[in-house]
Amino acid sequence: MKKNVPLFLCMALSFFFVQQASAQKGSSYENAVGFRVDFGDGTTFAGVTGKHFFSDNIAGEAMVLFGDHATLVEPELQYHGDIANAAGLKWLIGFGPGFIFGGGTTNVLLRPLAGLDYKIQDVPINFTFDWRPAFQITHGSDFTAARFGLGIRYAW
Repeated sequence: MKKNVPLFLCMALSFFFVQQASAQKGSSYENAVGFRVDFGDGTTFAGVTGKHFFSDNIAGEAMVLFGDHATLVEPELQYHGDIANAAGLKWLIGFGPGFIFGGGTTNVLLRPLAGLDYKIQDVPINFTFDWRPAFQITHGSDFTAARFGLGIRYAW
C-alpha cells in the first residue's frame, strides 16, 4: 500500500493543476509532434513524442521510445513558465510514470523532470532539453539521476 502513495499523490496533483489552469492557450504553440532521445547512464532510448497544451501553462506529453532491447512508454504532465526577455523560451517542470517493456518483464518508473522548452518565433519548430531522473518502483527499487531528454518537434 505504501508504494501506491506516491503514485496517488502524483495523480491528485495532476488533477489539481489541470482544474486550476485557465482555458486560454497562452503558449506560442498548442500541439507538437516529433523525435525525442532519452539518454544517460550508458543507455539510450529514441522515438516519437507528442505534446498538447491544455491551458496557458499546463501541457501533456506522451512518448514511445525504443532502445536497449526494450520499449519505453511515458505519459507526463508538465507545467511551463515564461522566462523574462527570452521570447519563445520557457522553463518546465513535470512528472509522469514510465513503463519499460523488455526481456519478458515490465518495469514501472516514476519520472520527475525539469528543463527548457524553446519554440522558434514564426517557424514551426520546437526544441526541448530536460533532466529526467528515474525512480524504479518494480523489480526492486532503484534510482538513476543521470537521465536527460532532448527533443525536436514540428509545432503548431
